Amino acid sequence: MLAAIRGALVSGNRTVVQALRGMGGVGKTHIAIEYAHRFGDDYSAVWWVSAENAGSIGEQLAALGADLGCVEADAQLEAVRRQVLAALRERGSWLLIFDNADRVEDIAGWLPGGNGHVLITSRAHGWDEIAVPVEVDVLSRGESVELVRRRLPGLPDADADQVAAAVGDLPLAITQASAFMAGTGMQAGEYTRLLTDQAAKVMAEGRPASYPRSLAAVTELGLRSLRDRDLAAAAVAVICAFLAPEPVRADWFVRAARCLPETLSERLTDPVAWRRTLAALGGSAFARIDGDKLVMHRLTQRIIRDQLPGELAADVLGQARGVLIASHPGETRIPANWGRWADLLPHLLALQPAASSDPELRSLAVDATWYLSRRGDYRGAHALASQLHETWQEHLGSHAPHVMLAAGGLAEALRGMGRYRQARELDEANFSWCRHVLGPDHPETLASAHDLAVDLQRLGDLEGSRKLHEDTLERRRRTLGEDCPETLSSAGNLAVTLRQLGQLGAARSLQEDTLARRRRVLGDDHPSTLASATNLANDLYDLGETEAASELDQDTLTRKRRILGEDHPDTLISAYNASTALRKLGKAHAARALITATGKRLRGALGKDHPITQSVAESAEAPPPLSRPPMSDLDYKDPWL
Repeated sequence: MLAAIRGALVSGNRTVVQALRGMGGVGKTHIAIEYAHRFGDDYSAVWWVSAENAGSIGEQLAALGADLGCVEADAQLEAVRRQVLAALRERGSWLLIFDNADRVEDIAGWLPGGNGHVLITSRAHGWDEIAVPVEVDVLSRGESVELVRRRLPGLPDADADQVAAAVGDLPLAITQASAFMAGTGMQAGEYTRLLTDQAAKVMAEGRPASYPRSLAAVTELGLRSLRDRDLAAAAVAVICAFLAPEPVRADWFVRAARCLPETLSERLTDPVAWRRTLAALGGSAFARIDGDKLVMHRLTQRIIRDQLPGELAADVLGQARGVLIASHPGETRIPANWGRWADLLPHLLALQPAASSDPELRSLAVDATWYLSRRGDYRGAHALASQLHETWQEHLGSHAPHVMLAAGGLAEALRGMGRYRQARELDEANFSWCRHVLGPDHPETLASAHDLAVDLQRLGDLEGSRKLHEDTLERRRRTLGEDCPETLSSAGNLAVTLRQLGQLGAARSLQEDTLARRRRVLGDDHPSTLASATNLANDLYDLGETEAASELDQDTLTRKRRILGEDHPDTLISAYNASTALRKLGKAHAARALITATGKRLRGALGKDHPITQSVAESAEAPPPLSRPPMSDLDYKDPWL
């Protein structure tokens, strides 16, 4: 960075003024100090101006004028400005450093021009008019570890990495952490645990002599200053402190305007005022504005949270929940919504929904488990769903609504992981309770029956699966209609069971009808439509219509790759099916290449012990003719419930 700054300054033109910008403690001032140290001999004069207090800038430059012999002791401010700037323009090269500047207008009138260079350090944005902004970010992890170990030479690399991660690679925080650990003899694990629980208190300790304030003090003063300038921007910063350190979408606040404080909600209803608020927040360096997203450093978040009084912290936590609830990303069955789910998920987890009593946040968390399963992250879905289910069951009882919803999400994750018996236990309990309490035709009862029928099919109880699917389909047709997505889900999965029972004609007829209806109702590229296409191709394959099966498999595979991605488990199932059809058509080399690549991807997506992964591996290793594994493992369980 020093080399880049030097190269820009000596190149002339507008780059003779460089503004080093970044959050407090990131190292802007130290870069300026180091620049002056390395290159000071190339300048006829070097002068440092502490610009945090705009009113003192003139006095400091008057001292420069006195040193240069161009300003009289009793000169007025405007005379000082003219005389100092004129003297600098007449000299050879010189360097002015304005440290910790807050506003462009405080500095603009003190830029001499001529042959000199100017460095500005600031937490604020908006320097483009008078300078070339240089963003100063946190250190790389390797640099952070090196800095920790330089200050704590005996610390193992793993412990240094742990400390660096805990403080988010922020140089000032690393320096404070190292000093505190060295002075107290505290180990890395204890320090990071303490930092999690008492960030503000810990970050008030270990301030280096070369820095005027601790990180805790910098954060406290910065928030106080932001409140004085823009109360709405400060409210956004405090809400962000309760979310995750990942980017926060700015439009989430607009959606949640009704549940936010009046000072902020008024801004949110006016697009221009809202953009000014975001600019004020970005200018404070509490958050980086990256397009339509806000990014706040994890330590800043922790310190702000710790510094809030308990009652106010509870209010702000409720506001953070409201922001996420109002920004529900939409139906988890639709891949177009998955990007918004990915943005929201880390913030939802940061709010610890398992411990929340907010019913809307609980529902959002259950929906998140379904998003993870439908996205193909079954292990992530299982981790979240099991935490929700266990915690809520303990506090609410086995049959509380959200406990049963979490059980459904957990069962889906277990099915995705190939743990069919555990899924069946959950679904049997849900189905039994729903049938007796809600009645046999209630939508929740029918959803539980559908899932249980799928479990039975996976476990080889095909006759039990058929009977339950047929009953559920009849009830859904009667209560929901022929074309309801849930009805079509029952029809599609009944067709799968019929084929496994050897009733190929009936399976094909029902699957063709389901595919046609889904294409009309949902569209050609909906995951459920692609599910029917996959299973119809399986019917055609078993009926000996290999060429038609191959064409449908190839079309479905192309669509799944585009809609779901290359590594989604459902895409990989289609890739496997396409490989078996290719082999049947005599295209052995293409089939072998596809199944080998698919097996490798499946190991990454599902793990080497998953039943589907093992079945494909066995087929890939088998000598010709290449046969497909038992279809009970590879039939696509469509995502509509």
